[in-house]
Amino acid sequence: MSADPFGTQRLREAVLSAWSASPTRFREDANAEEDLRLGAYKDRLLVELAQNAADAASFGGALRLSIVDNELRVANTGTPLDADGVAALASLRASAKRDTGTVGQFGVGFSAVLSVSDEPEVVSKTGSVRFSAQRTREIPELSKHVAERSGQVPVLRLVWPSDATVVEGFDTEVRLPLRPEIDPEALLAGFREQAPDLLLALPGLASIEVDGSKWTSTDAGDTVVLTGPEGVTRWMLRRASGKLSDTAGLGLETSPEWTVCWAVPVSDSGVPVPLAEDVLHAPTPTDERLSLPARLIASLPIEPSRRRVMSGPAVNEVLAEAAKLYPSLVFGITEMHRTALVPVPGFPRSDVDSLLREKMIAELRTQAWLPGVTESLTPASARVLEIPSDDLADLLSDVVPNLAAAKLAEPEHAHALAALEISRLRAPEIVAAVTGIDQQPDWWRRLYAAIAPFAENDSTIRDNLSGLPVPLVDGRTLPGPRGTLLADEPEFLSDLDVPGLRLVHPDAVHPLLERLGARHAGASELLDSLQEAVERSVADASAGLIVSGLAHAVLGLVGQAGGRPWLKSLALPDVEGDWRPADELAVPGSRFLAVLAEDSPLGLLDPEFAERWSADVLSAVGVLTGFAVIVDEEPIGPEHDLADEDEWWSFGEEPKRVVAVRDLDLVADDKWPDALRLLALEPATWRALQEPGGYTAWWISRYAALDGRAPRQWRTANASELIGLYDPLPIDLGDELAAAAGVRTSLSIKDASDAVDLLDRLGDPERNVPHGVSLRAHTALAGSVDPSELDAPERVRVLSGDAVQADDCVVLDAPWLLAVLPPERVVAALDDDVAEQLAELLDLPLASEAAGDVTGGDLVPWAELGAVVVAAELLGFDLPLEGVIVHDQLTADGQHVHWWVDRQSRIHCEDTPDGLARALAWASDRWIDRHVIHAILDNPDPRTVLS
Repeated sequence: MSADPFGTQRLREAVLSAWSASPTRFREDANAEEDLRLGAYKDRLLVELAQNAADAASFGGALRLSIVDNELRVANTGTPLDADGVAALASLRASAKRDTGTVGQFGVGFSAVLSVSDEPEVVSKTGSVRFSAQRTREIPELSKHVAERSGQVPVLRLVWPSDATVVEGFDTEVRLPLRPEIDPEALLAGFREQAPDLLLALPGLASIEVDGSKWTSTDAGDTVVLTGPEGVTRWMLRRASGKLSDTAGLGLETSPEWTVCWAVPVSDSGVPVPLAEDVLHAPTPTDERLSLPARLIASLPIEPSRRRVMSGPAVNEVLAEAAKLYPSLVFGITEMHRTALVPVPGFPRSDVDSLLREKMIAELRTQAWLPGVTESLTPASARVLEIPSDDLADLLSDVVPNLAAAKLAEPEHAHALAALEISRLRAPEIVAAVTGIDQQPDWWRRLYAAIAPFAENDSTIRDNLSGLPVPLVDGRTLPGPRGTLLADEPEFLSDLDVPGLRLVHPDAVHPLLERLGARHAGASELLDSLQEAVERSVADASAGLIVSGLAHAVLGLVGQAGGRPWLKSLALPDVEGDWRPADELAVPGSRFLAVLAEDSPLGLLDPEFAERWSADVLSAVGVLTGFAVIVDEEPIGPEHDLADEDEWWSFGEEPKRVVAVRDLDLVADDKWPDALRLLALEPATWRALQEPGGYTAWWISRYAALDGRAPRQWRTANASELIGLYDPLPIDLGDELAAAAGVRTSLSIKDASDAVDLLDRLGDPERNVPHGVSLRAHTALAGSVDPSELDAPERVRVLSGDAVQADDCVVLDAPWLLAVLPPERVVAALDDDVAEQLAELLDLPLASEAAGDVTGGDLVPWAELGAVVVAAELLGFDLPLEGVIVHDQLTADGQHVHWWVDRQSRIHCEDTPDGLARALAWASDRWIDRHVIHAILDNPDPRTVLS
């Protein structure tokens, strides 16, 4: 017989006595074992054996599992088997676990061995025991019971001593001969899967070996490192312990201790690897399913089956302590990975899962663990951006309190934030948060830049940004970009302060604004938007407003967009420090200043201001660098502020365009020669001076002064047809410039003033006017102007060459009348056809109106006059059909004449070469050949014509 150090015989006798005294007790024990084997402890073999090993070791224990001769052997280190342990093994309802809450070595869970063996044996350094279904069936007094249950008997109620010895290096070994239906390899495979979790749940164990595969646990403070065949796994831990309160409802004399441990897998760098599915460990796995990201290992009151938590105050208290501990686990994770440990919303896996999640979320919401832009935040007060932008978060951190770090807006954090009920800061809330705040323009640009990448690809975000504030150059901030202007030339606009102008401050300009409705403004468009401000700038300056920013902005834009007529109103500083319209200022050092009158109203542009801008830019806004030229391609009236413009506008035909030099009236009288030379030097002013019908030449010709007279009162030296009428210009300007300025080069009458001037000169007795000049002048005057526009002259130039009183004078309208009129009474033109118009202009009668008539004579056909026929043949013209009335001696008005035309238009002449020649020339419309005809009639020989 084996030694019996644990008194197994006494234990057997007690059990057999109980079965004999109460036959139902046998059935109850058998049924209880079957329930444990098939129900509560099914699939918990390794869990229960590992728990026993951990209880025995307390710390640093080792557990080894192997198959030897179809026997599962589970060896462990730690406290060896004792009498209490054997008694606990042989009792289905008793346990060696104390009511203080400490854990004993063996408990009811040992019945899990029945899932694989009917002959379990426990071998220890202090002694060994075994259980046997076969030996129990062989007991004679149990034969009736055995027969009733078809051979099924309780296994763990009767214990026998064993002489087996424990394997070297271990203190206790459980040996389980496997029933035939048990697959040893499948059993070991299951153990391998459970080994790492058991090491984590049972801190008393330091290693578990399964058939040569070994897992070890190294506890380094808050981290446990599990090393096994698959590699190394790190778990971050947080532990807490305490005693249950008096209200726990356990009915114990002393309050049991509780322990809580949270564990989460982490990478080598400390990044958590959250769990998706797990079970509650108490401390070994239960059937309470959890959906938490970390594992909870807690000493909770559980049912005897160790599968379910017992409901009651104690469970609630321990779970509440676990929830309080959980944030400390979160704090151990780097900030941006903490949300991975937030239980995400979902259907609870169990009542425990639901209760835990509720308590954990409540704790997490009230502790400052959430990464913020400047400091850690409590989720209950935090706000998270919808847009994951670090730049945006930094900008808004001073505007939005309790703003979470921008990375939390990434999708991987969304479920955690939803579980924590953290307020989202979406585009409308961002707009509301920044509305009304005072920030520098570059702050706004950085805000736009931070939002832009997200608005670019999301129309909803763009729609919600319609009210995004926009700072303007005038200091205002508008609620929304729509209708504002974005400038291309921001360097010119930094100091621009124009009330009413919706121009975005250049330091705030960003492409996002254009996407949200701002209008892109090039230099030209922007310049046009400043027209109103320019036109009131002088008044604003007078009112004390600062207009320097406007001046620099306009000049900068003009360099890109060119000039505008209204820019002449731009207020610019003069040398006195006053602000004047640009077109009333001249650039210092301009050559044309030397030709202006001393009292000229033009000012001088401030020299320092002038140095900042090119002459072309200053000229484009109207500042005078020389004589300015006004160009208007579609004028509608005399509205260009030109001297005497109304008079010019009414002169001749209405102009189709205006190209005019301005400020001509400011030239000093004695500086006009120099002024004209300056006008000729500049292409623009020279073109204006030569503009057909243009204002410039018109005004200069009348109002400029050349040696004391207007240019139109002089003639050029080679203008021979004006000799006697106009004096030659005594100043050397060159014929081209002189002519352009209005100095006369020919006899021309453009208006009534020209006609009056010419008549005055013709009637001036001091002037010696050659006969040809006066005849041509009278011809030009005839029909040149409306006689109603001028008064008839008092004196006229007559054929004698004198200027006489006009009272007794007539206008020659027929050449035959010269024979009866004295030359000192006859005003004549080169062409008789204009006599009537000339007479009307001079208010004189025609000579024919006072002439007499002739009678007598014989009508002779021209063809009967032999010398006449010869003359016509030599000169090659046909003789008139009508004849001529020939007189031996012809008189008219009592005076002898050579030829005449009577009132019936009949031609009369004396039978003399002189009379016949004039009569034939007049009748044949060959008046210019009358002297040649006279010569032929006097000597009808071809040599007369040829010589």
